[in-house]
Parts: sequence; structure tokens; C-alpha cells
Amino acid sequence: MKMEKAEKKSEGDQKEKSEGDKKEKSEGDKKEKSEGDKKEKSEGDKKEKSEGDQSVEQKEGAKVPSTSEDIKDQKGVSSPVNVSPGKADRSQFDPSRPNYHPVDHACWVQGQRVPYLAVARTFEKIEEDSGRLRNIETLSNLFRSVIALSPEDLLCCVYLCLNQLGPAYLGLELGVGETVLMKAVAQATGRQLDKIKAEAAEKGDLGLVAESSRSNQRIMFQPASLTAVGVFNKLKDIGNMSGNSAMNKKIDIIKGLFVACRFSEARYIVRSLAGKLRIGLAEQSVLAALSQAVCLTPPGQEFPPAVIDAGKGMSAEKQKSWIEEKSLILKQTYCEMPSYDVILPVLLKEGIDELPRHCKLTPGIPLRPMLAHPTKGVGEVMKRFDEAAFTCEYKYDGERAQIHILENGEVRIFSRNQEDNTTKYPDIISRIPTVKRESVVSCVLDAEAVAWDREKKQIQPFQVLTTRKRKDVDAADVKVQVCVYAFDLLYLNGESLVKQTLSRRRALLKESFQEKEGEFVFARAIDSNDTDAIAEFLEQSVRDSCEGLMVKTLEKDATYEIAKRSHNWLKLKKDYLDGVGDTMDLCVIGAYLGKGKRTGMYGGFLLACYDEDNEEFQSVCKIGTGFKDEDLEQHYKFLKEHILPKPRPYYRVDPSAGPDVWLDAVQVWEVKCADLSLSPIYKAGMGLVKKGISLRFPRFLRIRDDKKPEEATSGGQIADLYQKQQVVQNQGDKADLEDYY
Repeated sequence: MKMEKAEKKSEGDQKEKSEGDKKEKSEGDKKEKSEGDKKEKSEGDKKEKSEGDQSVEQKEGAKVPSTSEDIKDQKGVSSPVNVSPGKADRSQFDPSRPNYHPVDHACWVQGQRVPYLAVARTFEKIEEDSGRLRNIETLSNLFRSVIALSPEDLLCCVYLCLNQLGPAYLGLELGVGETVLMKAVAQATGRQLDKIKAEAAEKGDLGLVAESSRSNQRIMFQPASLTAVGVFNKLKDIGNMSGNSAMNKKIDIIKGLFVACRFSEARYIVRSLAGKLRIGLAEQSVLAALSQAVCLTPPGQEFPPAVIDAGKGMSAEKQKSWIEEKSLILKQTYCEMPSYDVILPVLLKEGIDELPRHCKLTPGIPLRPMLAHPTKGVGEVMKRFDEAAFTCEYKYDGERAQIHILENGEVRIFSRNQEDNTTKYPDIISRIPTVKRESVVSCVLDAEAVAWDREKKQIQPFQVLTTRKRKDVDAADVKVQVCVYAFDLLYLNGESLVKQTLSRRRALLKESFQEKEGEFVFARAIDSNDTDAIAEFLEQSVRDSCEGLMVKTLEKDATYEIAKRSHNWLKLKKDYLDGVGDTMDLCVIGAYLGKGKRTGMYGGFLLACYDEDNEEFQSVCKIGTGFKDEDLEQHYKFLKEHILPKPRPYYRVDPSAGPDVWLDAVQVWEVKCADLSLSPIYKAGMGLVKKGISLRFPRFLRIRDDKKPEEATSGGQIADLYQKQQVVQNQGDKADLEDYY
């Protein structure tokens, strides 16, 4: 009996052992299959869950660098994000797929934080495709999923796409140099710093080096998956750090992020830290994608959303027109209130149609200035304005100053790029109370700050103004004095004036302020349609050390067009009378190795304009004149830090004009030329004229530190300048470019 029981027990043990072996083997096979084939959906889910479990184990056990999941966001600490059953492997997330469904095709579920990998995968798809409209749709699909599943994460996702930490006027910058990034990558991966540097020089992109270094690294425990809000908060932490130990703290945070990276996340985190995503995604595209997303998948719906695609059933033409109309509301609102912190909560709660009612021009938040078009002479001004009343103002050679007076009496000053220049001009701040009338409670002034010689009582060149310290200036230390030339009033005592005519705005400006010689004066102007009088006034402006004239309509179409280059404001410079017209601001995208006395430096450079519609840099000329020896040395030192192994996909250049060295588009130069001509090689203005356009005899004038690469002269402006040349007009080869603007 005992033997029988023993035999049965033995058989049971063997059976249990056999089943255990099978189970273990089966699980081992599954694990091996899962690791070997990430495309297998069910195994991808198991692996994702396994990683999540490991991250919990990791937190309880071994010490590792902190990740973005350790951030306290809103009311709690974010936890490891695991893909729920039925969700595809996150590494396969594709927002560019046709017939995208914002819930079914997302790689996370309702109520979860947006995975940073979803953002990184979107960047990958945009980087792979150069089509602007397709990229807007791809980004829009990501935003639609965020709106439907995790609307509270929309703000951080928008900032990550723009590579910003907040509104421009807050001046938040990451301030992480390439050397620091390389150190962090080396420390996090155990690789030698020299090898990281060599590979970065070879690839021209530290982001790609970081990605390959991360993918080759094996670690015992996988940290929790990164979330978009977690990454964004860590980037903000880095941007807010200062002091002696800041650099080491930054490296620790970067290492923590880096250890948690998966797939392409490392590439884009490193690029974000370096200050350039390099995917050719401009702010106008982000705004277009955002408006498309809220149109197709309206926010504020119960989950699951009843309306997934509000454009379903519309013809392609009708849907396009509808989205463009809504997009215009968002873009115009953003012009008056350039802060996503303010706009997005309203957009999510009230909808796109309610934006203008809730988001208005507000003192303390700068708006983008109205800009002018160049002209060739007084005759063109007369032809353009015909019988409309207009005024001619001096065009001062200084720095645009948007002066805000807040209700609490505080004064803020912003640049044309919305940078806060308040601490740069303590002298202007102190004089505002003495020049404003008592009736002024709050206002926004458009003005020019110009270097001023108090002894000679005359304007000094712009170069003198650039010698002033840029931040935290002590009024007692000011050596370069400035005079404020006010020319427009955009807001007064609670009321926006941008829809008022210039004549009304100017009248209110003069009623609200009083002049003080050498400190605060109104822009000198005449209202005349007499060509001789205008020509004489132009000559006088040049004698008075100004660049020329600004000609503006007074009554008809005389509103203030925020952030636009309008035909209702024209620039008339002295240069126009004997040259090509306006100077151009062009971006450096390549360099040619120097010969002779320029050996060891760059002897020439490839310049490009920026085409806003296609978001690409179009080659326009090779330049080698106008440089002093010290200029060439300065250019070489600066530009050698921005060498690329190959041109960006958004550079439009003919192979025959290819430079010896490709450069990242990071610096803008002001350039003058004799004239413009059609070119079979250069690509400026492609599609607007028969061929591309190039500059003849271009000459370097100066670096434009106040302009971003995307603010370079556009292809449309260059085509316009080409068409206005007398020789072209005489040939009758004039295309109508009016609709371009």
C-alpha cells in the first residue's frame, strides 16, 4: 500500500515537474520571441508590462538615476505607464497612418499621461517626410489623441513640439552646451568622452549618437517609461537652474532622463536640450495642426468621444476651407495673446470660436510687431497708395521697443522678438512717468530706441547702440544714452486699438504723452502726396542720420496688422534710389574653404532665404565680399561649431552649388547687392518666377543677432524685389505676386 502511494506520489511529482518544465520552457520561448520580435502585438504587451513591473522592483531595490517619472506633476507622483491590453506596441505608434483614429490608434489609454515615446515617434515621422501638409496632419493626429485621452497634457506636448519652455517673453532657456551634453551621454552609457565627440563630429548630430549609444547599452532594470509631462518638467527644471553647482545638477537630470530613454527618445531629448529639434517644424505648422485637431476632434466631450472626425462626410475642398477659417481665428488670437499658457485652457474649455472673446491684447504680454514692405522709390509709393491718404515718418536706425505700462504702474519693454528688455533700459523706465499724462493708466506703445549723443544732440549709428550691456544694466553705468521715438499706440486704458485707424491711434498717442528732447519724442512725420516734398523729406531723413522713411496709410486699411509684413506700411530707404532696394537678411547654410590669404578659414559662404510656405531654406547666392579679416576669423570660429555631415532635408540647393562644408542654419546676415537675376542654380522664389533667383554682387554688411533663421527674408520678398526691377518691368515679365502675401 505504501509502495503504491509512493509510486503515485512519484508519478505526480514527475508530472508536476514535467508540466513545470514545459511551462518554464514555454515562458522562456515566449520571452525569447518577445525580445526577438517586437512587432508581435501580444508579446509587445507582455514586454511592456514586464518593463513596468521591473521599474517598480527597481524603485524598491537598486539605486539608479531619477527619471522624469519621479516628477510630482499636479497632485501626485506619476507612476510607471504601461500599455493596457489591446494597445499596440508603443514603438510602432504611427500618427502618419491613413484614416488615423485618435482613440483606437493611440498607444496609451484614456486617463494615462501621454508617453514621451508617442511624441518622439511623431517627430520621427515628421523628420522622414518633407511635405508640409502631411506633417501638419501627422502632428494634428497626435494632438487629436491627446485631446481625446489626456487633454491636461496638451500644453506640454505643444511646448515640446515647439522646443520651448514657456512664452518667449519669459526668457526661459535650457542653457545646455554641447560639451555638457556629451559628458552626460558619456557618463550615462559608460562610453569614453573622446569617442562620443568623434562620433558626433562624424554624424553631425549628437542626438543620433545618443540614440545609438543608448540602444547598445544593456541595463539590469528598465526604468519607468518617460511621459511627455515628465520630460517637459525636467527640461523646465534644467532651464531654471543657476549657480555654481547648477552644471552638475543638470548633468544628473540629463543622465536620469537618458537612462529611461527607449527607441528614438534619446535622439529628441538631446536635440531639445541642444536647442534645435532639426525636423523643420515651424510655429505656423504647430498652430495649423492644433486648429485642425480641435476642429476634427472637438475637446470637452465625454469619454468615449461621440465625435471623432467632425469633418467626415465633407468634401475635401469644404473641409480644407472650414479648417483654414478656424485656423485663422487661432493664429489671430495668438498674435494678440502669444501665450499658450493662456490660450490652450480656453481652447479646451470654450472651443476655438470663443478664443477672441477670452484672449485679448494685455499689457505685460508682448505682441509681434507689424512690419513693412520695401519699395524702390517715391514713384512706387505713389502708385501703391494711389489716392489713399498716407504719412511719411523717419525710419530710425535703432532697436524696436514695445513699451508696456501696466495698471499697477510697472513698465516693461520688449524687443521685436518678444524678448524682455526691461533690465536693459533702466533709463527709459525711469523717464516714462515724466512723459505720460495722468490720464494714462495702462497702455502699449510701439517705438524705436535709438542711440543719442546728448552733447551734439544728434542720433548715433545702430552699431553704437549694440555696445550697451544686454541685461541687468545699472542706470549709473549707462554710457550710451538712448532717445525713444514713439510712432504708434496699440492699447490704452483697457481698450485694444489695433482695429482703429493709424490717424486715430496717432492722435491718441499725442494726447497721452508729452515730448522731452533727447529722451522721448514722437517720430518726425509729414502727411503729403507731393512727390517733390516726399523726395526732399527722404533726403532730410538721411541727413538726420536715419535710414530713410516709413510710409503708412492713415485711414483706408490703416489698422495695425500684428505679426504681418503689410503693403500698407512701406519702407523707403536712400539705398533704394541707387541700388536694388532693401537690404536682405539671409541665413548662412554652407561655407567654402579659403584659398590664398584666406587659407585656414572660410573664404566664401552659401546664403539662403526662408520660404514660409514650404518651411525650407532656399539657396540664393554665394558671398565672398564685404568681409574684414577679423570678420572672417569671427565667422570661422563661430560657424565651425555648427558643421553638418550633410544638408538638412529642408535645404533646397542645386548640387552644383554645394559648399565644401554644410552648416546648421543658426545665423542671419544682412546683405546688400547690385541687383537680382534669374538663375538655373539658385532656388530663391521657386514657383513664383520661371526659375530661381540669385543676388548679383552680394556684399556682407553685418550679423543680425536680433533675427532668428526663420525670420530671414522670404522667397516671396526676393521674388517681389526681382519683379520690381525696371529692366524686368520693361520686358513685361511681371508675375502677379500680390496673392503671395
